Amino acid sequence: MIYFNSDYMAGAHPEVMQRLLDTNFEHTVGYGCDQYSERAVELIREACDAPKAQVFFLVGGTQTNATVIDGLLARHEGVLAPESAHINVHEAGAIEATGHKVLTLPHCEGKVRTDEVENYINDFYRDETFLHMVAPGMLYISFPTEYGTIYTLGELEALSRVCRKAQIPLYIDGARLGYGLAATECDVTFKDIARLADVFYIGGTKMGALMGEAVVVTNGTLLKNMMPLMKQHGALLAKGRLLGLQFDTLFTNDLYMRIGRYAVELAITLKEEFTARGYESVVDSPTNQQFFRLPNDLVDRLSCHVGFELWGPKGETSSVVRFVTSWSTTKNDLDKLISLV
Repeated sequence: MIYFNSDYMAGAHPEVMQRLLDTNFEHTVGYGCDQYSERAVELIREACDAPKAQVFFLVGGTQTNATVIDGLLARHEGVLAPESAHINVHEAGAIEATGHKVLTLPHCEGKVRTDEVENYINDFYRDETFLHMVAPGMLYISFPTEYGTIYTLGELEALSRVCRKAQIPLYIDGARLGYGLAATECDVTFKDIARLADVFYIGGTKMGALMGEAVVVTNGTLLKNMMPLMKQHGALLAKGRLLGLQFDTLFTNDLYMRIGRYAVELAITLKEEFTARGYESVVDSPTNQQFFRLPNDLVDRLSCHVGFELWGPKGETSSVVRFVTSWSTTKNDLDKLISLV
């Protein structure tokens, strides 16, 4: 079998794994107070041009979203998010379990429009009964989105303006941030993300780490008590150096972006090959996730040799499927997939 199910199926990128092996017998203090975590913090600050940013290392994406959103919201507030958002669809109600409602917005291929956000906030406060309702306390978006699409710099700037006008935080889920930034059509940088978002996270789990995400807080008025909040949510790792060391490695010698560029290059080749064979690309994704509508007989035949995901229920005659590339995808894997189509 070859695997295109997701970008976290293999262990860790060899450079990350080698660092873990090389330091395995070292003894360090816990909870991210070690020298590797401190160096990783400085490397991330440098990449983001945010020397005063706070950086925290958490164990996984769902814990990260639940922890950050719980910390940003008052008890009566909810989080604005696209209907397709990971926190709304694929996190088993983790946000609601913390006592906060996900307030969904229409989306276009995973992206929310600025006017939809602004209208929701304005309409909420125009309602004379708003004190009895869940208030929009923040905006959550993903970069890239669940559909592999990316916001332009202009779109992010507009969303940031709306949030700052409404005095609510903009939070960006960056589980696959490197794949978005590596897209050839992307005009957004780490520095832009840090400038426009109040809080965001840099994904490690899907970007070559064994596990771990790096939360970056650029708005110093927020998340003042992040460490105990992380512990309450089961997101604080006692052996914190294992997370810090991985991000130290990912942000040394441009590894994080090298991983992103490599996976995106393979994904675009995959898209071109499927399209050349007449198969419909249902989303114009420039990142490492590619979506196609395939006849069910091909889906069934491929599933005997290839791992991939059905994107929603299987259709009567055809189905939408998702293929995902990563650092562990080889060109031989891609060639084999194409030969089976």
